[in-house]
Amino acid sequence: MSILVNGSSRVVVQGMTGREGSFHTERMLAAGTKVVAGVTPGKGGETVCGLPVFDTVVEAVAATGADVSVIFVPARFAKTAVLQAAEGGVRLAVLITEGIPVRDMSELVSELGLDDGPVSERPFVLVGPNCPGVVTPGECNVGIMAATLFSPGNVGIVSRSGTLTYEIAMGLTRVGLGQSTCVGVGGDPVHGIGFLECLELFEADPMTAAIVLVGEIGGDDEERAAEYAATHLTKPVVAYIAGFTAPPGKRMGHAGAIISGSSGTATAKAAALEAAGIPVARRPDETPRLVAEALAEGGHHGAEIGR
Repeated sequence: MSILVNGSSRVVVQGMTGREGSFHTERMLAAGTKVVAGVTPGKGGETVCGLPVFDTVVEAVAATGADVSVIFVPARFAKTAVLQAAEGGVRLAVLITEGIPVRDMSELVSELGLDDGPVSERPFVLVGPNCPGVVTPGECNVGIMAATLFSPGNVGIVSRSGTLTYEIAMGLTRVGLGQSTCVGVGGDPVHGIGFLECLELFEADPMTAAIVLVGEIGGDDEERAAEYAATHLTKPVVAYIAGFTAPPGKRMGHAGAIISGSSGTATAKAAALEAAGIPVARRPDETPRLVAEALAEGGHHGAEIGR
């Protein structure tokens, strides 16, 4: 099994006729993803990569049975695209677009109830914005991540950083530790699902034996994840936090990655995670060893986690 997407997911690409949409449609198809249609208002009837393009998500879902949307549209159209995805009936939307105004995201969270109740009970789930997407290796690749860096297995990854998602997955793959699903939730301050929702889903997934949480400076997502893990999880968790050398008050990459005073530092986040019994790597290349040790201590062996 997996979380969010699998080999049965049927994907519609909003913005498929654009440069980024068409390019990543080809890559998703090459990875074996069941991309079934595209959506670009005013371009219904065209084809991209041999797939039909519709004017609306409603039409695409009705014609193809799509249940997942991946969105490649300019920031000014992103809010409307997400609303159309929800109204169209998909259960999951992955918003790749960066630079979306915080106000637009705040309104989406409120209007769609994106943080209401357990994630498993929500009729519509959003991943992103400013994220690399979701990969269930060997089954479905929704977004911009290179499928060759991942391998099927039982280690779940949830990450605020796109680049570190690839790097840590590749490190795990190199030592034979495959992944169940890898979720890049994005680094914007207002977003769809985050650490807590993904930890909830990984805990319930029978094929996920261990979880890697990849955080960065800014905000308190990692501290809240530490508290949640200590009280709700039975599976081992390993973390990596980027930004131990980041200077206070300086934004580092993502809109949410900024330290304010003593709050939000990598050191503070690592302390909270370690207090909850979660080992924290100081370098990305330390993560595979910590995962292997966590699996061994939990009664699992590295050779057992490949599928």
